[in-house]
Amino acid sequence: MDNPEDANVAATMGFSGFGKKARTFDLEAMFEQTRRTAVERSRKTFEAREKEVEEKPQTSPAPRTAASDAGRRKERESSSSDSDDSSDDQLIGPPAPGSSSEPPDDEMIGPPLPPGYKDSDEDDDEDDGDDDVSALGLDPSGARLVTGSYDYDVKFWDFAGMDGSLQAFRSHQPCECHQIKSLQYSITGDVILVVAGNSQAKVLDRDGFPVMECVKGDQYIVDMANTKGHTAMLNGGCWHPKIKEEFLTCSNDGTVRTWDVSNEKKHKGIFKPRSAQGKRVIPTCATYSRDGKLIAAGCQDGSIQIWDRNMSVHTKFHCRQAHAPSTDTSCVAFSYGGTVIATRGGDDTLKTWDMRNFKKPIHMASGLPNYFPVTDCCFSPDDKLLVTGISIKKGEGNGKLVFYDMVDFKKVYEIAVTDASVVRCLWHPKLNQIMVGTGNGLAKVYYDPIKSQRGAKLCVVKTKRKARQAETLTQDYIITPHALPMFREPRQRSTRKQLEKDRLDPLKSHKPEPPVAGPGRGGRVGTHGGTLSSFIVKNIALDKTDDSNPREAILRHAKDAADNPYWVAPAYSTTQPQAVFAEVDSEEDEPDNEPEWKKRKI
Repeated sequence: MDNPEDANVAATMGFSGFGKKARTFDLEAMFEQTRRTAVERSRKTFEAREKEVEEKPQTSPAPRTAASDAGRRKERESSSSDSDDSSDDQLIGPPAPGSSSEPPDDEMIGPPLPPGYKDSDEDDDEDDGDDDVSALGLDPSGARLVTGSYDYDVKFWDFAGMDGSLQAFRSHQPCECHQIKSLQYSITGDVILVVAGNSQAKVLDRDGFPVMECVKGDQYIVDMANTKGHTAMLNGGCWHPKIKEEFLTCSNDGTVRTWDVSNEKKHKGIFKPRSAQGKRVIPTCATYSRDGKLIAAGCQDGSIQIWDRNMSVHTKFHCRQAHAPSTDTSCVAFSYGGTVIATRGGDDTLKTWDMRNFKKPIHMASGLPNYFPVTDCCFSPDDKLLVTGISIKKGEGNGKLVFYDMVDFKKVYEIAVTDASVVRCLWHPKLNQIMVGTGNGLAKVYYDPIKSQRGAKLCVVKTKRKARQAETLTQDYIITPHALPMFREPRQRSTRKQLEKDRLDPLKSHKPEPPVAGPGRGGRVGTHGGTLSSFIVKNIALDKTDDSNPREAILRHAKDAADNPYWVAPAYSTTQPQAVFAEVDSEEDEPDNEPEWKKRKI
């Protein structure tokens, strides 16, 4: 009969079994049993795999041996005793020698791949697009070239400073992880407009340091005219050809905005492209006219819309069916004369338009593949030729740069650039050179040895500098990064790095001043000057008198001063009294300090 007190406690605490002895476990015996079981399973698995290897190359059953019979009997005994265990065939412990734990090649590991996915081994022949030169910019003088690509880098090239190796002198990422879409120098060449895949354009100086960044708009405002900046990805931008502080940008938020470099808090003006039904359309490219009075934009619905710069409400010119709808018009360019417009469409066409009759194109060239939303077209400086690039798929030929005559629009010339798409092209009017950016990361410059000026001609004639061999450290160096400064050894540097560091030190690199010849200059006294100060300095420097004892030095001239007074004594000769000195006997003057007891006679 159970104790009623235990029943009350069990009802209160929720469990029973008070006063019973707890069950004990022998851990060492359990570990030993587990070890034996693991060894036995591993041995059985190893024997089974050896058996499979022996039987695999044979067509007939393998002869039975005593070892195999014993193994089979042990397997049957083990399977009958451990029939409730489903993990007998698993290998416990390290893999056996000669066995491979890798799955076969045709076995798929993990969840199935999504449809349309290609393995990295299969798409090696396809262009990944990370190295595409997506932006080119030349300063007005033609001294510097700036390039941008889809790998977020902006590189600066100086034609006068480059040698035959053609290396950029600076490279950095101004917009972090956003692809570069447009780069352009201002008309003065002191700042650069950078348009990337974000919603904020940046302005850099010539060395790549930031000058200003456009403000980001409020994406929760419906009317884009009431927000201060863009709210979606940028598509392009350019500088005003006459006003050096003004530039424009176009974005996926359906607006074209003008900005002032001195005011980064708000846009200067806004233009909103509209479709024939009055709906918002996205401008994929935008530019100023040559005189800066007009702003043209190519839109995603295939239309070309042009506004007066001072009137942003209604368009001054527009063509609704310029290119195929739902294609990205990649470029709109004005001729140097200002009356002709060239457009490069995403429908693989190149068209020219007359501003005086904007309803239909003057000329059209088709069959020009365009796989990039930033493919360029540009006019020659004399407006006689129109140039654009052709996109290709990798392995299907060479990307070409084609030239069309503006009179009859026939292809007069083409250049096979490389085995990749031609994305960007720029014809500089002063250098008379063509810069080309390709889809495989190349930036090429085409020039004429006679008609071209400066630019690439400055660096191609220079030989490649020889690489200086780096010096190695001759003794071991113990690196202790977490040691206290007082116990940390100074970091050893190679000779070349130490020389470069000393060159930057103004004290170590200071040239010693040569000795001054003549009377002196620059605040320095000459060795043989003609002034009184130089004479005194010279004589003081040559005076070798020993003045170690000042009393003797003064008394040396005492007799001469008494016999021949020159400075003080002649001035007081008539009023100076005669010196009278008391003559006192030296013996009487001495004090009697002898004690009284010594004076007494014994």
